[in-house]
Amino acid sequence: MNEGRRRAGRPAVLTTERVVTAAIEALDAEGLDALTMRRLGARLGVAAMSLYRHVPNREALLAEVVNRLFTEAMAGYVPDAAWQQALAGFAVSYRRVLLAHPQAVPLLATHPVDVDLGIELLTELLTRFEAVGIARCDAITAVQSVTVYVLGHALAQVGSTPAPGDETAAAFFDQWFDTGLSAMVTGFEHKLAD
Repeated sequence: MNEGRRRAGRPAVLTTERVVTAAIEALDAEGLDALTMRRLGARLGVAAMSLYRHVPNREALLAEVVNRLFTEAMAGYVPDAAWQQALAGFAVSYRRVLLAHPQAVPLLATHPVDVDLGIELLTELLTRFEAVGIARCDAITAVQSVTVYVLGHALAQVGSTPAPGDETAAAFFDQWFDTGLSAMVTGFEHKLAD
């Protein structure tokens, strides 16, 4: 029985929230290429045309998915007082969400988060830089650079094919990520101190 049908003959009640949630579930289960409006409609137990009341097209749906996953990465994230630790904490939080949704990593790597939403979600992090006199444009450069590092590293990790439960591979990627992140944060610390 499709999740969208509560009782035979009764159509599912759709909301944009439900459509995006189902899209993420489909993406996790089947991958980006399988995420079509028709398949998503079938997953929700509705005709594909019903989805267009909530998202105008597939590209808009993908944008909603990207924004939701980035919002998920920022949920519960409280930056440390020092910008260096706050930036590293953001990277760890974002990576955690990416690895929880490995099929979505290529999507997030190629579809940017809505700029206004990104700035809104990153405001607390950016204020940590501003508190010590670092210009907002420099803070944004640091955050964007670390974001790209996290995405690239996640692409490398999800693109490899270690055996399920391969703890050695997981430890290798963790150590590599931590080392690279530390080098980036230290590099920005030196650059922004000038």
